[in-house]
Amino acid sequence: MLSWANRFSICSFLDNQQYQGSHHSYECLLAAGTLHTLTASAGSAFDQLQYLCETHQDWLFGHLGYDLKNGYFPTASSHPDGIGFPDLFFFVPEILVQLNDREMRIGLCGNSHEEIYRAITRSVPVNISASHAPIEIRNRIPKATYIEIIQQLRQHILRGDCYEINFCQEFYATDALIDPLSVYLDLSAASPNPFAAFYKLDDRYLLCASPERYLKKEGDTLFSQPIKGTWQRNTSNHQEDDRNRALLFNSAKDRSENVMVVDLVRNDLSMVCREGTVQVDELFGIYSFPQVHQMISTVSGQLRPDLHFVKAIQASFPMGSMTGAPKKRVMELIEQYEQTKRGIFSGAVGYITPDGDFDFNVVIRSIMYNAASRYLSFQAGSGITFYSDPEKEYEECLLKAAAIKKVLS
Repeated sequence: MLSWANRFSICSFLDNQQYQGSHHSYECLLAAGTLHTLTASAGSAFDQLQYLCETHQDWLFGHLGYDLKNGYFPTASSHPDGIGFPDLFFFVPEILVQLNDREMRIGLCGNSHEEIYRAITRSVPVNISASHAPIEIRNRIPKATYIEIIQQLRQHILRGDCYEINFCQEFYATDALIDPLSVYLDLSAASPNPFAAFYKLDDRYLLCASPERYLKKEGDTLFSQPIKGTWQRNTSNHQEDDRNRALLFNSAKDRSENVMVVDLVRNDLSMVCREGTVQVDELFGIYSFPQVHQMISTVSGQLRPDLHFVKAIQASFPMGSMTGAPKKRVMELIEQYEQTKRGIFSGAVGYITPDGDFDFNVVIRSIMYNAASRYLSFQAGSGITFYSDPEKEYEECLLKAAAIKKVLS
């Protein structure tokens, strides 16, 4: 199916990897081809998205880039961006495929369902683990510089500039020649996560193995599930793995980070939800993924009936787990100390239904690739508090990047 979809210049494949209990409405969604598109820059992007939703009332797929923040926070990035995704892009698909373990449903405009089904089933399977030329991965920020930056961020926290900040670093390669679809399948096999995505926009690719939901709307209910807290797994030793779960659950540092982002999400949702409906459904939940244990909390609320659902996205973007608190100040510090434009990283990819429901992930644990320039990039970060150990924060970044490095090696 993906081999067939990759023939289109624009497509989006969203896969929950059969995770149970993750509030998914669909197991797999594939959108290919375009009937209408919207490309927008920070400023009026959310107004344009709302107009697109109201005009077409159809399925929409696309992404929200981190720099949409520039439209309503006085921050802008002058850092390099080797990938080049626009701030916002959405499209009404020509063909929509819904897939689960029992059936495939095809919705389309202008063709026969049988013709599309035959084309999908006759596509040549992708060669998983296809060989590619050696890729030299480099760090944008040397380790010594990273350690120094974390020390400076701790001083900002000590002075009261902020409470917690998500600081990210880029790993990149130039003149990288890969088959994006094969790499995506390798990444999914190595790190199957519930918010995976293969997203293609002409020559730009997002190969995403995200474990995190940004925001979902179902009826008038909004869900956000921020992740803060990471601990390495030991799958070869069950007792040690359980011990690592317990260490994460009882970690004062991780609980502090998690509760701060939960408060931030509650504040964001309170701006668009009916009074008294915002609540924490789960605090400090520990969930296990192939490489790591994660601390995940769930916050929900009921959207106000007088607001368009796009306002909920606008009020809560960028997501608190990828910024910190307070949002405005930490985004200024992010621009001051990071050395790469985030672009689609720490943004969101997802869908909007004709009924106005939606689901978006957080773009982390992802490879970004520009096939035209052969520039490959992935970023990793961690939440910095005053009690952060710079060496351990650096190791956490390497842990999060491990699955990607393994795939690319």
